[in-house]
Amino acid sequence: MLMTGTEPLNKTDYKHFHKINTRWMDNDVYGHINNVTYYSYFDSAVNHYLINTAGLDIHNAPIVGFVVNSQCNYLAPIAFPDAITIGLRVNQIGNSSVTYGLAVFKEGANQASAYGSFVHVFVKRKEQTSVSIPLNIRAALEALLVLKSEKNAQ
Repeated sequence: MLMTGTEPLNKTDYKHFHKINTRWMDNDVYGHINNVTYYSYFDSAVNHYLINTAGLDIHNAPIVGFVVNSQCNYLAPIAFPDAITIGLRVNQIGNSSVTYGLAVFKEGANQASAYGSFVHVFVKRKEQTSVSIPLNIRAALEALLVLKSEKNAQ
């Protein structure tokens, strides 16, 4: 992986944090957390934030977010029974989509073990067609938005 020096690798690069305890089943045969599990951690952190901060009702809301793109860069292994924290920020907000920036930090660490992003497109649940991000969700997302000047300072 080519590192450019602008990757969001430090806790100070993130605006919200969600603690997770790794599980035995998260490990793979190589003795570390399997790569696909990181996406579950990312999804859990984002949805926990949307439910608890934006008031998203995942069971009944007429508008929900669908993940349409995701990626992760792995820097250092984590393994059960590590306690981890997921750093969350918003890199970009459009009319119907948001790009999240996320990172995995071992308990007590300030440097990321992994970092990545994923994109939610907000859709009408029944029709599955894109719509503008609801105002309550947009406000919660804007609270995590990393402005261009902040990105350049990193």
